[in-house]
Amino acid sequence: MSNHSAPALACRDVTVRYGDVTALSDVSIEFEAGLIHAVLGQNGAGKTTFARVAAGLVQPSTGRVEISGTVIRTGHVRRSREAGVELVHQSFALPPSFTVAEAMEFGAPGRGGFYSREALADKWRAHLQGLDIQVDLSRRIRELPVETQQSIEIARALVTDAKVLILDEPTAVLSPAGIETLFARVQRLKDRGVTVILILHKIREVLGIADTISVLRGGRRVEGPLPKAGLTAEHLTALIVGDAVRSQSAKDRDALLGIEQPHSDPSSGRSVNVVQPSALTMRSVSTVSDEEGSSLDNVSLSVRPGEIVGIAGVEGNGQKTLVRAIASLAALSAGAITLAGQDVTAKTLAARRTAGLRIIPFERNVEGLSLTSSLWENWSARELLQGSLLKLVKPSRIRELCDRSLKSWGVHYHTSAQHAGSLSGGNAQKVILAREIDADAKLIIAAQPTRGLDIGATAFVWKALRAARDRGAAILLISSDLDELFDISDRVVVMLSGRVAGEFVGPYDIHSVGAAMVGATPATREI
Repeated sequence: MSNHSAPALACRDVTVRYGDVTALSDVSIEFEAGLIHAVLGQNGAGKTTFARVAAGLVQPSTGRVEISGTVIRTGHVRRSREAGVELVHQSFALPPSFTVAEAMEFGAPGRGGFYSREALADKWRAHLQGLDIQVDLSRRIRELPVETQQSIEIARALVTDAKVLILDEPTAVLSPAGIETLFARVQRLKDRGVTVILILHKIREVLGIADTISVLRGGRRVEGPLPKAGLTAEHLTALIVGDAVRSQSAKDRDALLGIEQPHSDPSSGRSVNVVQPSALTMRSVSTVSDEEGSSLDNVSLSVRPGEIVGIAGVEGNGQKTLVRAIASLAALSAGAITLAGQDVTAKTLAARRTAGLRIIPFERNVEGLSLTSSLWENWSARELLQGSLLKLVKPSRIRELCDRSLKSWGVHYHTSAQHAGSLSGGNAQKVILAREIDADAKLIIAAQPTRGLDIGATAFVWKALRAARDRGAAILLISSDLDELFDISDRVVVMLSGRVAGEFVGPYDIHSVGAAMVGATPATREI
């Protein structure tokens, strides 16, 4: 029996260990019913682990979870759902081939029987409309914009009349306009009596929506829930990172933490080499249907030596295909690609790497590293890709060079023979940087290079990209984090449905860039 005066959700002395790693340490926290709560902290602080414990996905090593004063069985999703807790993950779980109506039915309690598609759509239409979600229920999930997919995830979570809705990093894949829409929907859920817990890492977003704020750092509760009234960005910064960003410039600090700040021009006081040929030139490039997202449609783009060009856009709008096309992994149906003055349209990846192409891939643990291979084998992969391992090379010499490189990049490791999977996310990314950023790099593609990294590791990556740019390399930076793009890019190109939707130079206006990301208005600062 529920206690109406009890917290909607409470964790008591919760600890979660994965082997020698402690993800949460003795966390006790209460969330008052009927409010919007934010759990704030940098990547690796334990936010997602906390959400998964509350939703029954993780069995804590010690501690308990209470819903409305009743202790529930931990590590049991069904028990948590029956108690009224629902979690919407950062990575969407809707089957992409299902229609909207089928996705709503999938996993709904008490489902069964036979439905025509029309009857299934009729069954769920009122539920979606009641949440102000206007969508064609016969459309397939993969055909929908990211914002719509997320709204359907939330609608499906609310089928059980959830009392507590947890959204894990819900803004990570949204445009600025999409974030505003999400927050308006969250406010309406609060008005209906739903307790909403938002897992976030950007101070600007937290201050814009939350009633209370709690901060995790290093798996521990530092503070909270605190009423938002009176809290400042400076105070929250100190709670989130302590002294970790004191060495950063104010501009970098604000970008790292997502603090509302007018964006300056990152290229101010610097000159870009306009004498040398562009490191990358794409002329009217289109691709055939690609497995990784939207095909490219008449894309023209250039990156000059000594320049960082950022690629913005809601995920799934051709960013992965862009990288694959430059790397010769996506077939072109039209157009040409030039690297450092060489036409490489018909060249292989190996030939393009010989011409100076380097890639920091989207998924470091899938595309970037072989987790079950040694560090020296991962590091030496660049030689293999460029064909030079056909020469007789002593493994001992490769290990020596690898050690020298990894140490110069500040990688924390025991021996170059250890598996890459034993490293932290930040150190794993440093191994990739050590391999890809060398003296012969002409064009470096950095695809989501800081995703999942803590503030210190993120700052390290930014410093490395800027240093490579200042040595004359061209950088193509793909990121879903506008603060990151605005902070270190000399230009920002927006992609929408496989096309270039706008090009901007600093000082950047988040509303203009955001409008280009969703095709709301023409880009106003084209160059």
